[in-house]
Amino acid sequence: MKSSNSIAARKSQPPVSTRTSVQDGRPQTTSTQPDRYSQTRSKLLRYAIILIILLVYPWTASSFFVFQIGAQSLILGIIALSLAFLAGYGGMVSLSQLTVAGIAGYATAIFGHSAVGQISLEWPWWLVSVLAMLLAVGAATLIGLVSVRTDGIYTIMITLAIGVAMFYLTQQNYTVFNGFQGFSNIFPPQFGTLNLRDPIPFYYLSLFFAVLSYAAVKYVVRTPFGVALQGTRDNTRRMRALGFNVAAHRVAAHAFAGLLAGIGGILLVWYNARISPGTIGTSALLNILIIAVIGGMRHPLGAFIGALAFVLLQNFAIDLIDRERFNLVIGGTFLLILIFSPDGLLGLWHRLRGLLHPARKQ
Repeated sequence: MKSSNSIAARKSQPPVSTRTSVQDGRPQTTSTQPDRYSQTRSKLLRYAIILIILLVYPWTASSFFVFQIGAQSLILGIIALSLAFLAGYGGMVSLSQLTVAGIAGYATAIFGHSAVGQISLEWPWWLVSVLAMLLAVGAATLIGLVSVRTDGIYTIMITLAIGVAMFYLTQQNYTVFNGFQGFSNIFPPQFGTLNLRDPIPFYYLSLFFAVLSYAAVKYVVRTPFGVALQGTRDNTRRMRALGFNVAAHRVAAHAFAGLLAGIGGILLVWYNARISPGTIGTSALLNILIIAVIGGMRHPLGAFIGALAFVLLQNFAIDLIDRERFNLVIGGTFLLILIFSPDGLLGLWHRLRGLLHPARKQ
């Protein structure tokens, strides 16, 4: 009876995975499950600390750092996240993500409220926001249908051409897009005494959608769809041989990235309170690529790190050099990152941490 109870007790315990290594000529068996649990706890602790810092930050910084640095970094990070998702998990470098964000921004201005009353329809903000995101997803899906059958440099050139075409369309069309003047006085909604245009409320609004977008990407890449998408990135021919519809997975990835870019586009037009062709110009398109590369495109967090670095350089580099030479600083930073750390600042941090703590690499 005692032996049967002990057997039942052993069966009720969760299995513990082991790892066998050779030390001093003799095999050593160690448990890996506690290490996995400790790594999970450590990762959750890091996320909690980062989130607490982000929540407390507005109450310890000036309005300039809250709005111009914090909110802008989060918004650009969301748009760059859409590119990082496509490139990092799908192997598709799309230069039209800011174009998709611009479509959502223009939809917010056209269907919502702006200073151009003869064009803006002044619909309710919630309906305008939903419609803007739907248009962004639709535009991204169309871009995906056009570009998914190409690879490498051809995908980059096609998406760049789409972005340039959209820029000239908005610049030359006055009936819908109001030409080069664009739209101004586009503000977020106000709920009673809560004005989302104020620095702290708008920062928290941007933070909410940044965390939501980050969590959505982390979830999607772990789903069967996300795993299959990474398979198409690594070996397209093999995935086709296994019966996967590679084109459909890539189009769906573009649609999901379009949703992220649409959210970022709405926040961007609320942040600037205006939108014009310059918002989606060629230099702005390349800035999103630079942000993603600087931060690191192999991890969603890299998009926000790159956005923060870009915004800091944009605001404080002019104290050291002329404003006209800012692109030289950004270009030099971009080249240095590509040469010394192709995985961006986040990849550089992982390499340094591996050198300081070599045991973690085992």
